[in-house]
Amino acid sequence: MLAQTIPNNDFLAYTLSQTKQIQPPQTFDLPNGIAVDVLDNGVISFTPLNYTKDIILSCAIHGNETAPIEICNQLIDDILSLKIELKQRVMFIIGNPEAILNKSRFIDENLNRLFSGAHSKGQGLTNKERHRAKALEAHVALFFAKNDNKQRIHYDLHTAIKPSKHEKFAIYPYRPGRSYSAEQIVLLGLCGVNTILYHHEPTTTFSYYSSNKFNADAFTVELGKVMPFGENDMQKFAATQTTLTTLLSETNLPQIPFDPTHFNLYKVARSINKHHDDFEFNFSHSTENFTQFTQGELLATEGGQQIRIEHDIEAIVFPNANVPVGQRTVLCLIPAPNEDVT
Repeated sequence: MLAQTIPNNDFLAYTLSQTKQIQPPQTFDLPNGIAVDVLDNGVISFTPLNYTKDIILSCAIHGNETAPIEICNQLIDDILSLKIELKQRVMFIIGNPEAILNKSRFIDENLNRLFSGAHSKGQGLTNKERHRAKALEAHVALFFAKNDNKQRIHYDLHTAIKPSKHEKFAIYPYRPGRSYSAEQIVLLGLCGVNTILYHHEPTTTFSYYSSNKFNADAFTVELGKVMPFGENDMQKFAATQTTLTTLLSETNLPQIPFDPTHFNLYKVARSINKHHDDFEFNFSHSTENFTQFTQGELLATEGGQQIRIEHDIEAIVFPNANVPVGQRTVLCLIPAPNEDVT
């Protein structure tokens, strides 16, 4: 049954082959008793008999971000081939298979701007990404709804369009009234992610949906720069692969105290949205993520207005002037060494 369901244990190849002719959900057991559920195109879950965590690992929310896809596909292969002794329940999501086939970030619309119900607002369910966002929300809701007493974790794995002064970083979604998890930040550090951005407001990203709706320890994790398949140096992701394997295959995680001096900690001071078609940054297109600017420097212009740096020092991340009017063009960051981390 296993060979017929996922040939060669290659879930990515199976997913891409099903994009035009999706098979109905399938369920089978591995020889070690792990229950496997192929729930949808690109969505597969594994359930051991006993576990303490419900974990979601998602990738390809943007179809051209290939390294996270390869990481997840290898973990799935290792579980199916019994190389990993799974101790935690996990669901893997390959977010946008059609964009993978198209070698593009998305087909019609940025999928990572369509969660928390955004898929049905405005123009409504008018394209494939909007339908996919709604379907993925439903899969996450069903996955987390099974248990109220398990720790919930969601790592949404990405790579960034631009190079970065901090190669790997994670965005911690806005979570008012809840402290930040020292355990999770330390775990990200073991993944090689030593830079954390604390977000300042609700968003429509996938990780915010899991964090806000289900109180999950959720992150958008940026693991490097976008590269085509075959051009990723997977040695750069060895620590990530090893740590995620530990997360899935161990009951107790390493107990390492959180030391803020070991991390680059930022919080979002403001998000600058585009209001006019003539929006233009006052820096080079090649400027790296986390480049710093000083108070008063001109950051951008639009509609005859100047946008300047407001704090003593602000670092920028995700600059993109080519987004549609109304969407975010850049996040401006300030240091955040004293947030509530427990």
